Amino acid sequence: MPESAPALVPHWIDGAEHPSASGRTAPVFDPALGVETKRIVLADKDDVNAAVASAKAAFPAWSRLSLARRQAVLFKFRELLETRKGELAEIITAEHGKVLSDALGEITRGQEVVEFATGLAHHLKGEFSEQVSTDVDVYSTRHPLGVVGIISPFNFPAMVPAWFFPIAIAAGNTVVLKPSEKDPSAALWIAKLWKEAGLPDGVFTVLNGDKEAVDGLLEHPDVKAISFVGSTPIARYVYENGTANGKRVQALGGAKNHMLVLPDADLDLTADSAVNAGFGSAGERCMAISVVVAVEPVADDLIAKIVERIKTLRTGDGRRGCDMGPLVTREHRDKVASYIDVATADGATVVVDGREVKPDGDANGFWLGPTLIDRVPVTSPVYTDEIFGPVLAVVRVPSYEAGVDLINSSAFGNGTAVFTNDGGAARRFQKDIEVGMIGINVPIPVPVATFSFGGWKDSLFGDTKAHGAEGVRFYTQIKAITSRWLDPSHGGLNLGFPEN
Repeated sequence: MPESAPALVPHWIDGAEHPSASGRTAPVFDPALGVETKRIVLADKDDVNAAVASAKAAFPAWSRLSLARRQAVLFKFRELLETRKGELAEIITAEHGKVLSDALGEITRGQEVVEFATGLAHHLKGEFSEQVSTDVDVYSTRHPLGVVGIISPFNFPAMVPAWFFPIAIAAGNTVVLKPSEKDPSAALWIAKLWKEAGLPDGVFTVLNGDKEAVDGLLEHPDVKAISFVGSTPIARYVYENGTANGKRVQALGGAKNHMLVLPDADLDLTADSAVNAGFGSAGERCMAISVVVAVEPVADDLIAKIVERIKTLRTGDGRRGCDMGPLVTREHRDKVASYIDVATADGATVVVDGREVKPDGDANGFWLGPTLIDRVPVTSPVYTDEIFGPVLAVVRVPSYEAGVDLINSSAFGNGTAVFTNDGGAARRFQKDIEVGMIGINVPIPVPVATFSFGGWKDSLFGDTKAHGAEGVRFYTQIKAITSRWLDPSHGGLNLGFPEN
């Protein structure tokens, strides 16, 4: 009998699965098996219009709902997510490839923002000043924007959308989420969970697609704001086109995160951290450490310790208890692997070659093991490019000052870390460094949800970061009300400028 066609991943519009009439689809793979398991529908203009129209229609009722009733839905969603996050982790592993424990960790970090959003009533409070002038009071109130779009990347199909949608929804907005076409099923699962939690139809919409869907959201007049996470070139494109169409935009771009290792650092802790931050999720993290900046004379000892730890790692199918899974697609695996040849051509030393890994998984999977490259020239693409894979580069520098200058000269400014036992050096580092998120003996300094996530320079376009207080400001706009209640007698006509 002929094999059945792969299942289609549809849109989610008006609280139900919504097929596309575009006729366009794209494959979704299981990266550990190297086989197509589903096909995702790709939106056309009609799909974009239907998604935005549904969200726009749902906005008036949702935005006028009392904060208490909105919060009740948030609490129910939080409860359901906590109970059933194992299901979501399995979906993420099957389409992204990261190991199950890492998928659960991603969901847990997204839950932090859900928790923050359950208390959003506190953050939506305005301000009040009494008697600013004779019998005049001034106060402010925060109001939702309307329909907001979220364009999220493949590497965190649950956590990155959750940086945005809990706050947007709690503030009274309606959301259109465009997930990555590489691993879209997590978004559909989340949409169904929202419905189960009692969210009205149209408040949370999933629009699947590619550039046509992205451009549709950027250009649609009824979309008031865009939140984006992805590469720097696309972040710049989203920011420029979104703002040109009159939208608020927060566009988080790429990274090249450095770890500065000072001579007094605990090298065992540092080696553990370099391996965890460099190879977790196969290096497909915008906060991954991709460059170890070793202040001599520590490089040789540190590299030896990192190699010891790499030898203990098991690369393979994320459902088998392995430490590191495959890369998301065959094309991406091949691109990342090509940097190993570039390193050799540029005079670097390949200490561990991930192409030689023997995976615990199907031979057709998109495998590349942990790769360690020493003495990488700062002119090499291995140093300058965001590789987004399990490739850890080592750059040797003679001093703290040289290390800081190197980090600050990067076009990116997302995350960085310093490893030292010297509190004064650590304090100096956090002041000297031109990067948005800093770790002190912490390799992946992703802030908790009460603080905001985002970098500097080419790692962030727009002036508002994700979640925390800045997320609340991004998804709301302020009204300032000046009020006077007069007694029966009044001052009559006065055409002059109001004075105190």
